[in-house]
Amino acid sequence: MTFVETQDDGAALRIAIADDHAVVRAGLHLLLDDEDDFEVVAEADDVDTAKRAVRGHRPDVLVLDLNMPGDPSLPAIPDIAALAPEMSIVVLTMQDEPAFAREALAYGARGYVLKHAPADDMVRAVRTVAAGGVYVDPVAALDLVAPAGEELSPRESEVLTLLQDGHRSSDIARRLFISKATVRSHVRNAMTKLNARTFTQAVAEAVRRSLISA
Repeated sequence: MTFVETQDDGAALRIAIADDHAVVRAGLHLLLDDEDDFEVVAEADDVDTAKRAVRGHRPDVLVLDLNMPGDPSLPAIPDIAALAPEMSIVVLTMQDEPAFAREALAYGARGYVLKHAPADDMVRAVRTVAAGGVYVDPVAALDLVAPAGEELSPRESEVLTLLQDGHRSSDIARRLFISKATVRSHVRNAMTKLNARTFTQAVAEAVRRSLISA
């Protein structure tokens, strides 16, 4: 496992890089550090060391490869994000299908960059998410956003309503006689349909569209 610390003065945008290929990390490090207002403060080569990097350095942005050995990166995004709530995550991947971008955003990533994209795209993505925006590679963004009027399924509406009422996932699973994994699946599907980053945003948007009762 690799966990490389670098010196920082706190003035620049702090970035951590998690990728299992040393050559890719080195290239990203050079690319991002070349920006006057960027500073790479840590590197990691798997999910565990990425968590350590985030916990130890609390970067502004984490560039996270989706295909590292060990624990899968995608479902780990919420846990990683919880370690530094102000941090934004940019996913780095070879997967250019919109479905993968949807899932990454549903898990909480704010950026989605393809490994074969021009180098400037990564710089643009980091700047965009650091400023509070969302960046998705144009190829992966095709058909990404669901139509504004898309309806929730009855079960998705039921799950969001119960979340709105303050029930936990485990409570909802017991009440509806389904697994917690199924509850999470319904929430992710609803978030995708509503173009929401969190279940709280999904509930608010569902209320706004009158898809569930306030």
